[in-house]
Amino acid sequence: MIEIQNLNFGYKNKELLFDHLSLQLQPGSITGLLGKNGAGKTTLLKLISGLIYPKGGNVKVGGHKPQERKASFLSDLYFVPEEFALPSISIKNHVKANSPFYHSFDHVLLDRLLNEFELSVENIIDKMSYGQKKKYLISFSLATKCRLLILDEPTNGLDIPSKDTFRKVLAGSLDDDQLVLISTHQVKDVENLIDTILILDHGKVIFHKNLFDISTQFYFGQAMKLDDEVIYSETSPNGFSVIKPQINGNSPVNIELLFNAISKGTRLIENE
Repeated sequence: MIEIQNLNFGYKNKELLFDHLSLQLQPGSITGLLGKNGAGKTTLLKLISGLIYPKGGNVKVGGHKPQERKASFLSDLYFVPEEFALPSISIKNHVKANSPFYHSFDHVLLDRLLNEFELSVENIIDKMSYGQKKKYLISFSLATKCRLLILDEPTNGLDIPSKDTFRKVLAGSLDDDQLVLISTHQVKDVENLIDTILILDHGKVIFHKNLFDISTQFYFGQAMKLDDEVIYSETSPNGFSVIKPQINGNSPVNIELLFNAISKGTRLIENE
């Protein structure tokens, strides 16, 4: 689906952000793109979407070069950015104007998603709150049935019930041939959704692994005391949140704890 080889990119008058970056992402996955501010997450999403162009190397999405912006490429990709501008028209008219660009658009699914998010097709988009606009864009993106969906901070602006609805509709609306790439700082909001973790740091991929593989290699839990088996720990109300080698099959992964460990240079995890 996404093939990146020796990608070079940097903004004008600045050093390269990506220097010979290589990466592959396959369909049938919800991948969480994580990283600190300035790590290059949004830039990478824009390169994949063809909104900015590489200075060297190759980026291909489904065999297309994104920078060529061909209709066959654009009709199979939908990008929900963190910041956006929407017109002063109703949801109904926005759908009427934009849905024909997506050959697999599912109007029945859209109606169901709008109902889940308690949005009316008569709503005037630019009069809605930021959170309502975000819910509409998420609904529209899922209804396109594009093979690649890119969501940049999708839960920003959503209240707690809406975050729960987001997780439910995303999990229940995808096909096996779709790839969802979610960039977020709100790890807890997507922890039960994503199946692959991709971590960027200073323009480099420092971690890329399937969640199941992580769960079979490492134990995430609580401890009152630290012992020699602990790879990484943080204080918690119940003592310590810890990461240890896995000895009993697999266990749920604490993605936030994992991210903190890797970001602080815990090499035993990074190099596994």
